[in-house]
Amino acid sequence: MKRTKTVIILITIVVVFVVALGYLWQKNQEDPIKYTTDGPSNETIVVNTVATGSIVPEEEVLIKPNISGVIEEVYIEAGEYVQAGDLIAKIRVIPNVSSLASAQNSIALNETALQTAEINYKTQKAIYDRQKSLFDKGVISANDFDGINNTYLQAKQSVEQARINLTQSKQNYDIIKTGTTQGLGNIAQTQVRATVSGMVLDVPVKAGNQVIEANNFNEGTSIASLADIKKMIFEGKVDESEVGKIKEGLPLEITVGAIENQKFEAVLDYIAPKGVEENGAIQFEIKGTLKQIDSTFIRAGLSANASIILEKAEEVLAIKEALVQYDPETKKPFVEIEISDQKYEKRDVELGVSNGIYVEVKSGITKDDKIKVWNQVQGPPQFSRG
Repeated sequence: MKRTKTVIILITIVVVFVVALGYLWQKNQEDPIKYTTDGPSNETIVVNTVATGSIVPEEEVLIKPNISGVIEEVYIEAGEYVQAGDLIAKIRVIPNVSSLASAQNSIALNETALQTAEINYKTQKAIYDRQKSLFDKGVISANDFDGINNTYLQAKQSVEQARINLTQSKQNYDIIKTGTTQGLGNIAQTQVRATVSGMVLDVPVKAGNQVIEANNFNEGTSIASLADIKKMIFEGKVDESEVGKIKEGLPLEITVGAIENQKFEAVLDYIAPKGVEENGAIQFEIKGTLKQIDSTFIRAGLSANASIILEKAEEVLAIKEALVQYDPETKKPFVEIEISDQKYEKRDVELGVSNGIYVEVKSGITKDDKIKVWNQVQGPPQFSRG
């Protein structure tokens, strides 16, 4: 019985040994993994972040009236070019009844004051003429004559001041009634003219609309907005996670949705010091001045995207970032260079700018080196058909 068990155990050991030998022989018959290689190339690597916004004029001038009234006629349309001084609109003044009545009362009061002053002046002049005759004959002293002369001069000044007050009240009445007055030139005008040269972007009023003059308590009604469309800027916003990466002076590449296959160069010249919360995220406003757009007409308000170039390396030796390996101990980058068929050696490299696909290699390899694709994807196992 014991002998039978021993035989069975021996037979089992032999079978396991034979199976193991067969497995090892089969593994030796399989083809070893063959790695492919890839080489460096010259690439332009750009690292950027994108901001969304729109194209707006660098300076937009709002034309406002210097007198209140009703638009009588508008002489321009949006899209036209105007020169400084060109007529834009004409205003018809609608006088305020209360102000008009007050101005009329002021005229009446000043006319009465002038009449009183003139009567007093005539009286003082008669006294002056009589006393002067006596002074010339030596009947009265110089001190007495000086007192009479001063009174006469004061009466004369009172007449002149009364005339000035009457003139001012009449001018004020004319301004309230018609919007202008004789002798003021362009100070009070019912004609509205362009203050700068440029394109008319918008005319928000039309004939019959009431307009209000700009003053300390009211910004006034805008009759038109003008801008030089050859001086445009990009206005956009960047997220708080990106604002720390950018700085003033960085180049921008602007793409406008309405203008296909064309990019515009710009320079980032403003980053808001304070962010604004929008949809739960903090956004920072940025501005960039566009360059060389003389040959292209860009409409104000068009949506655009700005690619902010953080780093750029032009025509440098680069490899795919997937080829780079990192030493588990030193964390330094290296690649494996093929020295013969399926034989590789480790080569430390110094890396530069990376865009996530290609990375600049500053030193460690040459353009002719073949680099091991160490993480290549193996295809599914092949089965032979019997």
